[in-house]
Amino acid sequence: MQTRTIGNVTVSAIGLGAMPMSVAGHMPDEDQSIRTIHAALDAGVTLIDTADAYTPTSAEVGHNERLVAKALDLWGGDRDAVLVATKGGHTRVGDDGWDVNGSRAYIKAACERSLKALGVEAIGLYQHHRPDPAVPYEESVEALRELLDEGKIRMAGISNADSGQIRLADDILGGRLAGVQNEYSPRFRTSEPEIDVCEELGVAFLPWSPLGGMGAASSLGGEHAAFGRVAADHGVSPQRVCLAWELARSPVVIPIPGASRPESVLDSVAAADLTLTEEELALLSRRDRGLRDAPAR
Repeated sequence: MQTRTIGNVTVSAIGLGAMPMSVAGHMPDEDQSIRTIHAALDAGVTLIDTADAYTPTSAEVGHNERLVAKALDLWGGDRDAVLVATKGGHTRVGDDGWDVNGSRAYIKAACERSLKALGVEAIGLYQHHRPDPAVPYEESVEALRELLDEGKIRMAGISNADSGQIRLADDILGGRLAGVQNEYSPRFRTSEPEIDVCEELGVAFLPWSPLGGMGAASSLGGEHAAFGRVAADHGVSPQRVCLAWELARSPVVIPIPGASRPESVLDSVAAADLTLTEEELALLSRRDRGLRDAPAR
């Protein structure tokens, strides 16, 4: 497995997004989820992304974090070699909907809950999940700085941020911003400027929904014909081509495709070993009719 860097930590070039294992109506049973996480770990994945808000119901906040922690406890490998990234600031409301709370008090309290859910003394990478328009962005990032200084988290990141917020966060954190997690895929390319800022600052960029999201990943090759064509030429899946294309975009990019089956994980991991030609990359980078914005996560 190729490796890349988040802060001062070396991780696998492909991570695992654990969210699909906690989505109501789509989540597999716990045994299958644990097998999926173990398949990723056994294949060399050393980055798992979760969040306190990844939960099938508003009554089960922390569901995905607890699942990841259980899988790691049951795994026979070196847990200390795995970076678990989680997020706080996106909330679940009574009707199982979503909201945000970026206040200093909430983010610090959410971090404490995540520490307990993950069963750790310090979180490897803790990310502010989504900007709260009712709270100054500075306050949310200052909460991350305080958590860093208190030793509750080892690295700080932000998610769903624009270029100005990335620069502001890095400044408030004293150059310690480790990662930015934004949506990026063949159908959602508006994070291109943020990737460039991350590369300039030496900050990892973690694309969420790198295959287009749970509802679109399976049709990637049809919706974006160039990916299907290149995949056929290589005898691999369009999804594998997509992840290889993202890896080639910048050395700071670390895709975190979601999965709920071991087979999906293994196909994603293989993208790290797929080399695309300059001509193929140019073809894949052209915008096509399938490009559109997607719902926020």
